[in-house]
Amino acid sequence: MHQHGHRFSFPNISSNELRMSRPSLFTISMSLLPTGEQTFTCILAFNSSNMLAVRKLGSKAGIAFMGNDLGLASGRLATAFPEHTSPTKYFQAISPNGTYEVYFTQVPGHTDDREIWFSSLEELAKKPAQLSPALASILEQLDPYLIHIPYLHIRENDFIYKFRPENERNAAIYARDSVSSALYQSKLCSVIKTLARTNERTAAKPVSLDFGPINYHIPSHFGFCLGVKNAIERAYETLAANSDRRVFMLSELIHNPYVNNDLIRRGLRYLQTDKGVPYSIHGTLTHLAPEDELLWDTLTPHDIVIIPAFGATDENKRRLVRKGIAVCQYDATCMLVEKVWKTARTYGRKGYTVIIHGKAEHEETKATFSNTRRYAPAIIVRDLEEARILGQIIASKDPEQRAKFYETFTGKFTPDFDIDKHLERVAVVNQTTLLVNETRSIIDHLRDTYASIHGAEDTERVGGSGRTDTLCYATQVNQDALAKALDQPLDAAFVIGGKNSSNTYQLYRLCEQILGQRAFFIQSEDDIVSTDHVQHYIFPSAREGRPQGKTVARPLWNSDSTFSTKRVLITGGASCPDGIIQQVINRLNALFPDDSLRPLDIIIDELSALLPK
Repeated sequence: MHQHGHRFSFPNISSNELRMSRPSLFTISMSLLPTGEQTFTCILAFNSSNMLAVRKLGSKAGIAFMGNDLGLASGRLATAFPEHTSPTKYFQAISPNGTYEVYFTQVPGHTDDREIWFSSLEELAKKPAQLSPALASILEQLDPYLIHIPYLHIRENDFIYKFRPENERNAAIYARDSVSSALYQSKLCSVIKTLARTNERTAAKPVSLDFGPINYHIPSHFGFCLGVKNAIERAYETLAANSDRRVFMLSELIHNPYVNNDLIRRGLRYLQTDKGVPYSIHGTLTHLAPEDELLWDTLTPHDIVIIPAFGATDENKRRLVRKGIAVCQYDATCMLVEKVWKTARTYGRKGYTVIIHGKAEHEETKATFSNTRRYAPAIIVRDLEEARILGQIIASKDPEQRAKFYETFTGKFTPDFDIDKHLERVAVVNQTTLLVNETRSIIDHLRDTYASIHGAEDTERVGGSGRTDTLCYATQVNQDALAKALDQPLDAAFVIGGKNSSNTYQLYRLCEQILGQRAFFIQSEDDIVSTDHVQHYIFPSAREGRPQGKTVARPLWNSDSTFSTKRVLITGGASCPDGIIQQVINRLNALFPDDSLRPLDIIIDELSALLPK
């Protein structure tokens, strides 16, 4: 079942679905018991906040639902919770009084059985002496399976949260005051998108805006993608619906400081930076004030934590589950990121090692790596240059050369990675925000490498059966639309987005390849100081000796600019609000005399006249 729209309560589960049989996800025996040892079945019932139902057993808390077989345990479960997901077996646990076949189920948060109550796993772990021996033993063995608990009501191939149809969008939720309206709303951008986007997945020709002394060329696709729209709407909806609760974001919702700051203004707080460094209760970073208490450590089941569009690592999700904090209801992972995870899982089950084309420090790549390691050995490869190094290691028969793998890819491969075993067959997935052509080049290089070793007829060494990438279509169509807009003479190009926005940087790279220093990477109109001074951001690159990004001043118009009318391309990354694009146009217009400019209203009217009637 999907969490659809903006409903965050426990899902309504039909009786057919409740009784639907599901295959076991894991059946792992912890050890072998002597013949004759008693075996029990227990069902661990979790509510939508991942809190465990426990039963009062004298002075102790015990397993709520157990029996000599699944039928007996299920009957007791149904008595307390008539609605529940079908129990699914996850592991076999060893207890002092026997073996337990451990099943999971998700239940609503209320029962009339007065001997049953819910507790977070963290609270139970603090009081081991108050637990029955069987419950204490099972909880000690539970950790590897915590990641599955929030999603017990979702089938394996379903998505956590699907994109909302356009008629269910709720853009008004984050534009309830003048500050937010200026950030998110632009009548000009709305008209451009309506006119140019005849197909959401296909780039069209750019739209030209003739203001007189300056003409703008706007790609057909720019700005917010559907995944970002989903995440932003859910964040604002959650804040509006929970004024009596603390609402946190695991890390930045998206890579745009203006959006994140507006959410802070509305009461949202962040648990950690985009690099995973925790914040203290005073808002300081822990490495700057190690004596401060972490926000993480203050979380209670009453708090809400939203997972951003990039997803989250299994480690962070397990941490939330232990605290009894709802995960699935506030998981805003983009479904196209989740699609990458499902592709990696499929490759892993087919016996492939998964190569992740991505930046190891990026939240999305961290989440993809964490998710993938459940199903397959994995390596993170940053770019084509690293892919070539990996190709040399794969092709080499020299033990010393092959051993360089562990140094070159330190921190970027799964534990117990064996180069002699795990590089026999590989398949590539990627961080969704990178350049599609680079991912394709990596795949082509690996196919050439394996063909040189095993022969061109052995086509199964690199998985995918012709599939070339798992790039999200929004990233690809933004790049395609930009390429069309670049195919004309230009004085300058402005790419707008957060300094840590990977997809924005890839758009800038495309502009820089054609325009050189006439391409600018900016965050907002504030970076356009004058015709002689634009605050251009240079993205960090460890390979180029630039581990930190920096801002430099550049002139707007180069001396070789020959057009009497300036021709400027403007686009925004997938996390750039329309309002900022509008403000950049306004700022550039302000560099010209007012009486030389055609009014904005006239431009909008002309575009509107071109719309289908």
